[in-house]
Amino acid sequence: MKTYPLQSKTVPAHHTTIRVRYAETDQMGVVYYANYLVWMEVARVEYCRAIGFHYKDMELDDGVLLAVAESHCRYVSPARFDEEISIATTVSDVNRRFVSFDYEMTCAGRRVATGTTRHVFLGRTLRPIRLPDKYAALFGVD
Repeated sequence: MKTYPLQSKTVPAHHTTIRVRYAETDQMGVVYYANYLVWMEVARVEYCRAIGFHYKDMELDDGVLLAVAESHCRYVSPARFDEEISIATTVSDVNRRFVSFDYEMTCAGRRVATGTTRHVFLGRTLRPIRLPDKYAALFGVD
């Protein structure tokens, strides 16, 4: 069993950087809208690593899955090929049943998009479960 360092209840934003690949752009040279959701997923996995666990281990070792129940993205300014995008990720709401992540994507200080995803904790049978203590502590849940 893996152990993880305990984090404080207030976890600061975690920043992930992504460089826009040519394949992520559309015919207009602008990042295709669905790629922002992929970037949120990348940032979410990195956020989990930053607070003390690997998402892959949570799935494989403990059978805890994060199922997306809702997602939202507001597109503010176009991102283009080869630009470096910074994604600030925070947890806006969490308890033993669900967690909500907020994302702010910027490029050289310019806001590109904002987003939110809400996830339900599921077990291997894809039924809702309560978040185990070791992960609840990392998310700052009592």
